[in-house]
Amino acid sequence: MRVNERTRKPRVAVIGAGPCGITAVKALADSDVPFVCFEKSDRVGGNWVFRNKNGQSSTYRSLHINSSRDRLQFADFPMPADYPDYPRHDLMAKYFAAYSAEFGLARHIRFETSVERAAPRPGGGFRLTLSSGETEDFDALIVANGHHWDPSFPEPAIPGAFNGLEMHSHAYVDPDEPAPLRGKRVLVVGMGNSAMDIASELGHPGVAEQVFLSARRGAWVIPKYAFGKPIDQNQLLPRFLPQAARRAIAELWYRLAVGRTEDFGLPKPAHHIDQAHPTMSADILTRLGSGDVIAKPALVRRDGDLVHFSDGSSEAVDVIIYATGYRVTFPFFEPDFVTAKGNDLPLYLRTFALDRDDLFFIGLAQPVGAIMPIAEAQAKLVAKLLAGRYALPTVQERKQHTERERQRMFARYVPSLRHTMQVDFDDYLADLAAETRAGERRARHRGARGSADARRA
Repeated sequence: MRVNERTRKPRVAVIGAGPCGITAVKALADSDVPFVCFEKSDRVGGNWVFRNKNGQSSTYRSLHINSSRDRLQFADFPMPADYPDYPRHDLMAKYFAAYSAEFGLARHIRFETSVERAAPRPGGGFRLTLSSGETEDFDALIVANGHHWDPSFPEPAIPGAFNGLEMHSHAYVDPDEPAPLRGKRVLVVGMGNSAMDIASELGHPGVAEQVFLSARRGAWVIPKYAFGKPIDQNQLLPRFLPQAARRAIAELWYRLAVGRTEDFGLPKPAHHIDQAHPTMSADILTRLGSGDVIAKPALVRRDGDLVHFSDGSSEAVDVIIYATGYRVTFPFFEPDFVTAKGNDLPLYLRTFALDRDDLFFIGLAQPVGAIMPIAEAQAKLVAKLLAGRYALPTVQERKQHTERERQRMFARYVPSLRHTMQVDFDDYLADLAAETRAGERRARHRGARGSADARRA
């Protein structure tokens, strides 16, 4: 990695000022690393800014976060005590704006400026082409452009043609936008959090005439509360218990507290409770039990006003909403440089490029838990590296470690585009802390060795 000869630190570019980008901005500023952050919109907050000017937010009007307040806040900026357990999107956006204001981050951000192209330079670093037409050179690049903005539709496409309205959940705002859905027969395709939220909202009496929820596979639908507390704050099982034991206890609790999802018409999960990213909903089982939402198996064909399912049944519907996730894309990179084919991009600790020391990714993980504390820890580690206080393992060591972690991940989780970058919140943060200590020791050792070599010379 090149460094500035005067400051002995690299000049860094950050792409994106969403939650992951702004914590990278703060970490770099705290470490006195020279940098510039580029943000396509006119404010911080990214996906959590409702009707974001950049046009990429997937926030719908009723959206609440699915991680609890105490488990999603940045370590150095607690959420206001009067925030609810599960804040709504506008409170999340206010929190990120307050974080930026508290630490004076806006002065480091070029708003309404997007990175159109990031091309690696022959000797290291990157040349960025900006939406203004300007080009700027940087010694290192941090990518924090998010991964919930490029909608993914079923592949291959569902056969047939449909006469009604089809859209992705990314475009959904409420029962009246972007199109009137009240009084309509609506099919929601998917079993993730957005699918549950949208089906529940449209399924309330007096909204849609009828809602159908179609899924190819089952999911464990997790409630938001257990034992009177947000479910992610219930640390009842010690981490030293074997994973199989924790799994068995969790599934027993689920059976006693919730029941069986197939009793509500949903497909029976073909995996254990800890083998897929959790689907959280406080409402969907009530809507299913009330008949306001009707569960259907996989959608297999469209035929005019009819949709056909894998069990041979069919329904007449007016609207299909595909809540089928997002593609991980980097429009500023050439595909032969960096691409996440099948949403899969191997990274050391989900942060560091395997064979470069000038390219980093913040927030490119799918945690069982909130992304914000993970992004904060990643950003602090990258800043330590750029400031010379942390040293990476060798390229070979990074590749070997990453391959071991990937094999463990693929062995544990259901094979799908949703589980290509899965991490467990607590385990990952513990691993990152351990690697931080190891990397600090490497940096001190290499620094001492370099000083000794210089004295001998």
